[in-house]
Amino acid sequence: MRLWPDVQTLKNLIAPYLDRRIAWVFLMGCASGFPWVLIGSAMSGWLKDAGLTRTAIGLFGSIFAVYAINFLWAPLVDRVHLPGASKLGQRRSWIMWSQLVMLVAVCLTATVDPSQRLWLTSLIALVIALASATQDVAIDAFRIDHFHDRPKHQLPAASAMAVIGWWTGYSLPGYLAFSQADAIGWGNVYWLMALVLVGLIATTLLVGEPVTDRSQLQAEAETRYQAKLGRHRASRFVSWLLVTVVEPFAEFLRRNGTQTALLILLFVFLFKIGEAFLGRMSIVFYKEVGFTNAEIADYTKMLGWFATVLFTLIGSLINVRLGVVRGLLLGGSAMAASNLMFAWIAVAGPQTWLFAATILVDNFTTAFSSVAFVSFLTALSGQAFSATQYALLASLGNLGRTTLAGASGWFVDLTGSWVFFFVLTTLMVIPGLLLLLKIRARIDALQDQ
Repeated sequence: MRLWPDVQTLKNLIAPYLDRRIAWVFLMGCASGFPWVLIGSAMSGWLKDAGLTRTAIGLFGSIFAVYAINFLWAPLVDRVHLPGASKLGQRRSWIMWSQLVMLVAVCLTATVDPSQRLWLTSLIALVIALASATQDVAIDAFRIDHFHDRPKHQLPAASAMAVIGWWTGYSLPGYLAFSQADAIGWGNVYWLMALVLVGLIATTLLVGEPVTDRSQLQAEAETRYQAKLGRHRASRFVSWLLVTVVEPFAEFLRRNGTQTALLILLFVFLFKIGEAFLGRMSIVFYKEVGFTNAEIADYTKMLGWFATVLFTLIGSLINVRLGVVRGLLLGGSAMAASNLMFAWIAVAGPQTWLFAATILVDNFTTAFSSVAFVSFLTALSGQAFSATQYALLASLGNLGRTTLAGASGWFVDLTGSWVFFFVLTTLMVIPGLLLLLKIRARIDALQDQ
């Protein structure tokens, strides 16, 4: 097999990127990545400058746990119609309301000093996290619904643009935040972030709502449940509740088989856990090594963004040729090994050339593995309950970086060694890769559907 395609095949691979739905996926990806600046990198920088300890910053990040449990209310995104849904559509109405809640919370954040009122800062950040986690459910369903009729081998294009959009929404506003933090202060930075959010709300009004058979499929499921429950007065409500809460998970188990489905869920949890631990402490690490806010902006945000865009596009083309299994194996292995670059920085100190090389390597491996991972999760999600099923999978994928990674700062403090910490994050990926080999038959079957 030729790894790199010929000219005609390359044209066929590029063709999906000319679909306007790809642009919509990109814009919604930007909206999905942006909140991680608000409660992630920018907040970590603000808390570090405010004098908080590594342990405290790591524990503050525990608010990300809501991303690991958003599948609990994801059925509402599939089934409940919010005000404005008749005009915006089911997916866009949930995205819009989530963004409006975040806008209010960001404006409040700009008025609070976390060094004096950490509890209030944490509470507001929790509101942002809840709204963002809900937005993610709707955005992921938005993408899946738009491409539900596409062959599985074309999913990498949509997945790539979702990844590029996420990193654009995370990196460019992040660059703005860190490049201006020393000049105008973190409080004013958050007023700038509020303006960015207004722009993202405008994009929600511009994109098109996906058209699917979701309502019909859900209605058919309700009919089946009503037939089993009988025709008594409460059966209609009970069937609606069962279809909303139970059927998305039951359908996932039926379609994949219970044992295989459970192994898939375990793999999703394990695959990016090492990256999760690294990501939570990265800003703190850069600052302790001796890099300035401006250098962090230049390298992790701007250079990182360019690298992510380029490598994600390349990764999507290669993943089509390799297939999901080999893409996940290669991407996961490279992603784990790239963590050792951070250990090198810990030994060498604040060398900007090494910083740039590390960012390039890290973004290449992350982009490559993310395309394969998102394609995998998308292929696993059914049309009738795309929001709920993808949210379950994505929640497990986020569990490491949203919940367990809260102890990352404590672990660094306990060991007193950044080098040991980064070596550990490298080893964390091995169990997931071994499990991938066990479920590869099911993954190959998904590609053939």
